[in-house]
Amino acid sequence: MHDTTSLLVELGSLLLTLGLIGRFAGRIGLSPIPLYLLAGLAFGKGGLLPLDASEEFVAVGAEIGVILLLMTLGLEYAASELVGSLRTQYPSGLVDFVLNAVPGAIAGILLGWGPVGAVALAGVTWVSSSGVIAKVLTDLGRLGNRETPAVLGVLVIEDLSMALYLPLLTALVAGVGLAGGSIAVVVALGAVGIVLYFALRHGHHLSRAVSSDNPEMLLLVVLGLTVLVAGIAQRLQVSAAVGAFLVGIALSGEVAGAAHRLLTPLRDLFAAVFFVFFGLSTDPTAIPPVLPIALLLAAVTVVTKVTTGWYAARRAGIGPRGRLRAGGALVARGEFSVVIAGLAAATEPRILPLATAYVLLMVLLGPLSARWTEPLLTRLRAALGRGTAPAPHPRGVGAGAAANRQNGRNRPDS
Repeated sequence: MHDTTSLLVELGSLLLTLGLIGRFAGRIGLSPIPLYLLAGLAFGKGGLLPLDASEEFVAVGAEIGVILLLMTLGLEYAASELVGSLRTQYPSGLVDFVLNAVPGAIAGILLGWGPVGAVALAGVTWVSSSGVIAKVLTDLGRLGNRETPAVLGVLVIEDLSMALYLPLLTALVAGVGLAGGSIAVVVALGAVGIVLYFALRHGHHLSRAVSSDNPEMLLLVVLGLTVLVAGIAQRLQVSAAVGAFLVGIALSGEVAGAAHRLLTPLRDLFAAVFFVFFGLSTDPTAIPPVLPIALLLAAVTVVTKVTTGWYAARRAGIGPRGRLRAGGALVARGEFSVVIAGLAAATEPRILPLATAYVLLMVLLGPLSARWTEPLLTRLRAALGRGTAPAPHPRGVGAGAAANRQNGRNRPDS
């Protein structure tokens, strides 16, 4: 009974703290992810208030958080959208992978972490945070901008790529080697192909089977199916997160929308627990030594993400200002980086403090980059141009040309 009392007290204190943190983050316009990570560091071993009685419960909640994050992410995509993005955005996806995964892989090799650590750190620096970016675009009123489809296309390619990357990493962490990892990727690729085919051709049958006018029944069936498939996927070394993602893709229509509405509060709750658990697993005293490396990786991958967005928007025919906005919007890293580091921690525990510091930096830099990359670089380019160009004529043709250039810079679709 004493253990149960301690569990309730610790868990209640933790959830109350997370609620207050979330409200504070919302008021200042910040993603709560870095604050959840900091809370985990404060509650974890070596922190101010260690959690002992509730640690096992929080660990299970973190697993559920990952599953719900990926499942609701899958619900946001129709199979036809995924196929369309693969056909049109794969060059941008390849550029994104090369520019952003390579710095992490090189850092892992230089740090002496071996193949597993290098592959894991490559994933940490590669994948942007769909959740943070979607919120930032909404807050800035850019969902209708011409460059936004290019941004979303890159995110879709990244999310779908995780269906192949996570099984490979899971197999490597399990110690099955490159051959076993290749088998896991082939299995995952086959599963993704089957699910996409089924969703395109017969998804309405599954949606009809799980559909219910009773919200309670729909929640139980969808949640039960998701956890079951995630468990089977984990048993097959394909990754529970991938299994949950595929369930989300397979559902469609009104059922997908209703399931998303029902699962969103649960997702937000357990996702917060997941980020806290990641912080709990990290010794805060291990962060200062890796902070210079995290700062260097952050500086490099801010530039590479901006370059990625520039390339993707240019392929879509967007002007220079829109390209800069697209690049700045892609900077934030978050949930996937934490998931990847958590998977690799069993083999390479040194990745936890580095990933924590890196994600904290990138979640904070993401909204700032989205807001300020385009105006700052545009002003810098204009200043350099004024420094080298002849002075405009005070009236007539010179003044008209300057006005035209200014009007062009103010076009929302440029």
